[in-house]
Amino acid sequence: MSATKLPREFYTRSNVVTVARELLGKLLVVPSSSGRRISGIIVETEAYRGPHDRAAHSYGGRRTKRTETMYGMGGTAYVFFVYGMYNQFNVVTNVADAPHAVLIRALEPVEGIELMRRRRGQPDHNLTNGPGKLCIAMGIDRKLDAADLLGNKVWLEEGENISRTRIASGPRIGIDYAEEWIDKPWRFWIKDNPFASRH
Repeated sequence: MSATKLPREFYTRSNVVTVARELLGKLLVVPSSSGRRISGIIVETEAYRGPHDRAAHSYGGRRTKRTETMYGMGGTAYVFFVYGMYNQFNVVTNVADAPHAVLIRALEPVEGIELMRRRRGQPDHNLTNGPGKLCIAMGIDRKLDAADLLGNKVWLEEGENISRTRIASGPRIGIDYAEEWIDKPWRFWIKDNPFASRH
């Protein structure tokens, strides 16, 4: 498996939906405090295209302390806290001031599974099959918000090439407030992967 970090150009493309689909199969790496690699293959994503997308935190050009990271350069980590209990990890895309991001919804554990088990206290199929769960398993919290994905705190590698025939798409989850944007098929997952959050 290649250990080359994805280049900036992967993230700065203008179509966040394309990036969301092409993130499937990429390897998310978050080294532990001792420097050990903890990683998982991305198996489910959701695209958010602010400021027009009602489901995006940046809808209507909203800029707050929380959402400011979405306006950064593509290839930046956007980590936010939700429901008073979970962190969620997003990949910022496009150029600065175009607030697009991709939520990483599920991973297939690859490296550091023992540490993931300790952090989550759950059976393997339940370690990383949801956006809050994977952040606990991977040790992702708000300290990684605005981290450069070409740096050494968190990054993505090439991983596995997923053909279009292996990819399913459907509406995003938990966005009942998004009106006409609810039905956009901007959630992507690897078909039949047991670690996807919903099938």
